[in-house]
Amino acid sequence: MYEIDIYNTKNRHTTIGTNKEKKSSRDIYQISAQDPLEELMHELREGQFSTTLTSKQKLSLLKILRKNRPSFSIGEEPLGKIRGHDIELYLDVETPYPPMLRGPSYPASLETRKEIEKYINELLDMDVIRKIGHNEIVEITTPVMITWNDGKSRVCGDCRALNNYTKADRYPIPMMPHALDKLAKARYITKMDCMKGFLQNGVKPNSMKLIRIICHMGIYEYTRMPFGIENAPAHFQWMMATIFQEAILEVWMVVYIDDIIIYSGTWEDHVK
Repeated sequence: MYEIDIYNTKNRHTTIGTNKEKKSSRDIYQISAQDPLEELMHELREGQFSTTLTSKQKLSLLKILRKNRPSFSIGEEPLGKIRGHDIELYLDVETPYPPMLRGPSYPASLETRKEIEKYINELLDMDVIRKIGHNEIVEITTPVMITWNDGKSRVCGDCRALNNYTKADRYPIPMMPHALDKLAKARYITKMDCMKGFLQNGVKPNSMKLIRIICHMGIYEYTRMPFGIENAPAHFQWMMATIFQEAILEVWMVVYIDDIIIYSGTWEDHVK
């Protein structure tokens, strides 16, 4: 599933998908309640358009989005799962595993504990982790860590020890200059961001026991591919390249991990 916002530059017509706040000096056209496009836009989510697109172009774009409505993440819908591409991890050590792979939970302040609890509960609600029972054998635990940036927290597993013992997947990530070269002559660009991309990938049952996190709330096992493990970017890139191989070969799409970029020289080609 993808989540999108829509806006456009004056020189390039671009639709962008991201959660992040956009800072732009360009004029933005806000859809008003009286706008005939408002009903369509309401079904998808709030969006912004620059004044460079005509009403006809906006309407044609929104109709495409509405037609493909099941592919987009809206509101509190369940997180989708990509079928047939579950990740499998291989360690270069055998049991009994080194003590480094049995990490304890990190000390945490009251504020940090609250953020970790919020994070764990969100993952439980999305059904991407499960709590380990007291009678289950646990051989590997990855401590939960938190970083702060401008007052905002980011919580994830500190997978450095696990990654040191994981056999690396060498599938290549595209080089940014090559991707930009393909877009150099494009006039219209659509960028879609995969909603919580890595978490849409499943984990093979025999690998779930390797991806267990520990915190003051207990031990939890991932059933989806988490951010932070060694092979997540390479596996996701391989999976996306496999799914969108035809479009990539036809030279109208670029895939960079969880970002999908569609580009063209004319509007007619863009909305095909």
